[in-house]
Amino acid sequence: MTQTQQSQQGRGAINPYAGMPQVAGFTLTSADIQDGEPLPAELYAEHAGGANRSPQLSWSGFPAETQSFVVTCFDPDAPTGSGFWHWAVANIPASVTELAAGAGAPSGTPGSELLPPGAVTMPNEKREPAFTGAAPPEGTGVHHYWFVVHALNVPHIDVDPNATPAVLGFMMREAVVARAVIVATGEYGQAA
Repeated sequence: MTQTQQSQQGRGAINPYAGMPQVAGFTLTSADIQDGEPLPAELYAEHAGGANRSPQLSWSGFPAETQSFVVTCFDPDAPTGSGFWHWAVANIPASVTELAAGAGAPSGTPGSELLPPGAVTMPNEKREPAFTGAAPPEGTGVHHYWFVVHALNVPHIDVDPNATPAVLGFMMREAVVARAVIVATGEYGQAA
């Protein structure tokens, strides 16, 4: 069993990476979120009582062959039949090992300058190239928000910046050499 498989045991019933090639794990930490713990109010969407702010993330211990990173946030528990992509940032240079809180802000707004040069934010499910906060619908129970840093063995992924995070996932599939994961939880009314 790989470190990634071990770290994903006991999390939500749906593991979005179960069908992907299994790779090594590395360390992901955050000043804002903790594995298995509820999201803070700031990470919820504004209409759900939050500030629509992306969390601070730091990572270390990735393989030496890492040439770039991709950061994603996915909710497989969304009642859509296909989950809900909250955030996807590609082409983060290998020299970058942290994203500041709020780096997922829409382009041209305060916080967007916190992303490193060359990084590309893909449109989320709302078709906005930004982080969109949690907003679980009433009656859908506990949702699991998979914040993942993917270490890639290529310097960049040549993907259309208007493509979906699912297309990004397909394009980078063979380049992923390791994943670091924090799964936080959220439910309706939690941010109020």
